[in-house]
Amino acid sequence: MATIKDVARLANVSITTVSRVINNKPEGVSEETRQRVLQVMEHLNYQPNRVARGLVTRRTNTLGLILPDITNPFFPEIARAVEDTANKHGYNIILCNTDDRSDKEELYIRVLKSKCVDGIVFTSSSMPVFKHVKQLRDYKMPFVLLDRHFYDEKLPGVYTDGYEGMYEITRYVLEMGHRKIAYIGGPHESPNSMYRYAGFEQALKDFGLVLDKELMVEGNYKISGGSEGVLELLKRGRDFTAVVCANDLMAIGAMEVLKGAGFRIPEDVSITGFDDIPMAKYVEPKLTTVAQPCYKMGEVATELLIKLIEGKTVEDTVITLKPKLIIRNSVKKVI
Repeated sequence: MATIKDVARLANVSITTVSRVINNKPEGVSEETRQRVLQVMEHLNYQPNRVARGLVTRRTNTLGLILPDITNPFFPEIARAVEDTANKHGYNIILCNTDDRSDKEELYIRVLKSKCVDGIVFTSSSMPVFKHVKQLRDYKMPFVLLDRHFYDEKLPGVYTDGYEGMYEITRYVLEMGHRKIAYIGGPHESPNSMYRYAGFEQALKDFGLVLDKELMVEGNYKISGGSEGVLELLKRGRDFTAVVCANDLMAIGAMEVLKGAGFRIPEDVSITGFDDIPMAKYVEPKLTTVAQPCYKMGEVATELLIKLIEGKTVEDTVITLKPKLIIRNSVKKVI
């Protein structure tokens, strides 16, 4: 098995130079030398033992990424961004999917600790559990929260402004003349759901409307939440001309049930979503929604985490990105 000494000898450089190339530290290493070292490493099939090296350097150049549901189209783009950004800085990624279960979050935090990762980008389940943040703190492990708010707003995190996004899309629906507007929200205990609900409520108030609790149902951020939510609304027998949903998957679920019940979208009922997942522009009609800058979120969160790991100065550890209203074809003007 090849060693770092073998690489240095064949590349005609010092062991220190090989180490700098491995750790992606360009100081004092020309591009020509770097390429020569990499070619020798490939020729010898040399694989650095990151965990062993980490015992000396206290680093493994590995990050953990905990996501709640990799089947949700919202999260793969975030994962892509985290991996791209980590690789750019010489880090690898271990991806953990929790199936939106807090017990798996706790398990994976322990697993990542045992793997000696340098830090974790953490998107919690819909119901954030503060003991998991305490777990990370007890391990003295750098972490950055992503997308899902915790109640302690001082924790390092990168988010999209859910309040503003929901306010803007609800205002658009109101400006299109709708007044009987149903709402399918996320789980009540989720801080993200609370922010989006608050934006919805404020938009109604600004138009002089009072919330009708009979036109509001709780969803689960999955297609089933939208389909079951709209079935409950229909069962209650209250008229509505629009349904504002707290994410795209629920909007798509609601849309399919309404179509199956004989409603035309948007001629009979208008529908909006939130997230702008890839599917949103392919359903019929194309979904009016709020775009979250998913890739940017993953990129910024990873950059922040690496700065925390490397002890660099960080001006702001809580970063909120702006959403964007995406107008397509699922909302009709009411005359």
